[in-house]
Order: sequence, then structure tokens, then C-alpha cells
Amino acid sequence: MINKVEICGVNTSKLPVLKNEEMKRLFKVMQEGDISSREVLIQGNLRLVLSVIQRFSNRGEYVDDLFQVGCIGLIKAIDNFDLSQNVRFSTYAVPMIIGEIRRYLRDNNAVRVSRSLRDIAYKALQVREKLVSDYSAEPSLNQIAEQLEVPREEVVFALDAIQEPVSLFEPIYNDGGDPILVMDQLSDDKNSDDLWLEEISIKEAMKKLNDREKLIVALRFFNGKTQMEVADEIGISQAQVSRLEKAALKQLSRYV
Repeated sequence: MINKVEICGVNTSKLPVLKNEEMKRLFKVMQEGDISSREVLIQGNLRLVLSVIQRFSNRGEYVDDLFQVGCIGLIKAIDNFDLSQNVRFSTYAVPMIIGEIRRYLRDNNAVRVSRSLRDIAYKALQVREKLVSDYSAEPSLNQIAEQLEVPREEVVFALDAIQEPVSLFEPIYNDGGDPILVMDQLSDDKNSDDLWLEEISIKEAMKKLNDREKLIVALRFFNGKTQMEVADEIGISQAQVSRLEKAALKQLSRYV
């Protein structure tokens, strides 16, 4: 996506750049009724949209769709920008572009959420932002629920519902070797019965491992511990546990 030059028919390599003084002049004449200056402002700030959508390059969305949604956020920012606030336009516009893209991603999430639940969630986020602005402190869920006049549990369900699902194979850490994935951080309290070991002939394969590899496999898959818990128990880093675990599983696969 980063190397794509033409997006939605726009040659991004030839996008204009407006200087700050020119921006102020255009905003002034636009707010006085000059419609043509609005189009110049949009064209002159498309690079902002382009820079923002780079942040969402790993979502699997079409870059053209993200660019179009980002342009909606840019237009809203242009139409609502207040010159008297004495802030750079980019400082004001970037959060609005990001917000528009996030709303698009939530509404097009593979996990369908009811409209009423989504509305509660968005209102809760708006109330949270207002309370943070008013009191310079993070509000509690009870405070948000009181403002919305809905039960606290509904706020919790609504906010949880709009969270994007995370792939078990999404990397969360990489020290230059094998990445540590989300699934490496999960434990399984139900997987404590070692009878399945004999049922799929792993018992003999386990004999091929050294003592440390056996311990890691036992703690991870028979005791249901996370890689971090295993690392603390045997006194090595989580990255080392990850590498040893993968090597052990590869070794096991040769004999199973």
C-alpha cells in the first residue's frame, strides 16, 4: 500500500503542498464565501490523508476505500476549522481523519454489532472525551453511565462490542528472531489432562527432547501456562521460551 502511487484516480506523487500562510489565507476567503478556495484546501491537504492511512496498512482493507473515508474526515475538518483557535490545521485535522477511518472500520467489522449497542458505545466515547476535557482526569464507567442514564453493564457491553477482534497469529513482539504471537500469550486451564499424550503417540516423541524442552512443553501444553509464566519459572526470557518451544514442536512433529 505504501508504494501505491495512484489512489482513487489521484496521483499521490504529484499532490500539492500548501504553506501555512497560504492555508490561513484560503481559510479566510473560504469562510467569507469563496467556494473555490475550499477545493484548493482539499487538494492541498490530501497528503495528510495519505500519511494517516499508512497507520492502517495492516488491516487488510483496500487502500482506495480508506483514502476515500479519510477524505471525508478531511472535508469535515476543513468545514469546521476555526482560525481563531491559533492551532495548525494538521493538528486539528489528523484526529478527525483517524476518527472517520476508525468509525468506518468498526461499522464494517466482520463481527456484527447491533445499531443500538453501537450507538451507546459511541455516545460513551463522546462522554468520556468531554469528561476528560472538563476535569483533566479519566472518568470511571459509573460516571459515564450516569451521564448517559443507562446501566453500567450496558456501557461495558457496548464498549466491548466495538473492540476489533485480534488474530491469534498477530505478532506482539519481535527481537529479530521468531516473533511472539498473541496465541503464545494465552493459557488454557482446561487442557490439563495428559491422557491425550499417549492417545496421539506423543509420549515416545517426547523422549527425543532434552530436559529443558520437555519442561517447556509440559508447562505450556499440559499445565496451560503462558510463555511469560514459563519464562519466570525456569529463569529465561520469553523470547527464549518461544524459540525453544517452536524447536521442540518441530522436533516432535518428526516423530508423531
